[in-house]
Amino acid sequence: MFTGIVECIGTISSLSTSSSSGTTLTITTPTFLLTDAHLGDSISINGTCLTITSFTPTSFTVGVSPETLRRTNLGRLAQNSTVNLERAVSAATRMGGHFVQGHVDTTATIVGVKEDGEARVFRFRPRDAGVMRFVVEKGYVTIDGASLTVTRVSEDDGEGDVGGDGGEEGEKEKGWWEVMLIAYTQEKVVTAGKKVGEEVNVEVDMVGKYVEKSVRGYLEGLEGEGIRERGGVLEKIVERIVERKLKGR
Repeated sequence: MFTGIVECIGTISSLSTSSSSGTTLTITTPTFLLTDAHLGDSISINGTCLTITSFTPTSFTVGVSPETLRRTNLGRLAQNSTVNLERAVSAATRMGGHFVQGHVDTTATIVGVKEDGEARVFRFRPRDAGVMRFVVEKGYVTIDGASLTVTRVSEDDGEGDVGGDGGEEGEKEKGWWEVMLIAYTQEKVVTAGKKVGEEVNVEVDMVGKYVEKSVRGYLEGLEGEGIRERGGVLEKIVERIVERKLKGR
């Protein structure tokens, strides 16, 4: 479990792939990050939870599975690439961001970047459009391991310049959202230096997933009782709530 508050930026010092050991990354990092490290510790690399297999005072090594390479942007890393790093939470960690699992849902392509004063606005279009139902304005989204606030969302074909009010003429993309990076954050995360066309790792807020699963289970129960055939589901839910309240009087 992580918070989405990036602790530092690391550099890929070596990358190797073999048929026997798979893909291995060695990352150079500031010494403070590894002062309490142990073999087998979890660490977030661009929002991907991986396991430390070896380490020195200034670097550590992780193995990357084929599934992880397919689902994330880690397969596009090369020597000297930079990555966001965060250690797993401890009992003393302050929850400054939100609950992040380090399980990347999909990648997203940067389709727009715009300066807004000292801030920088990024627009993302996900590879898997299905994640859009979990992205809400002013909600959380994890981009390359950084907990960020969504400032704009469009689930359909929408017009509007990046960082605009949606009423201006601009490029159309189906399903996108925007985040704004303040000047301080730009210095602390690798995403700030990325350009249009580059990819980022995305993890949506897991709370939304649990809510959807619970609601779906409830609605499936209603369907099993034939309620969907007798009227609107929402109407029947309200009727049930009112009925229970009246019985409790």
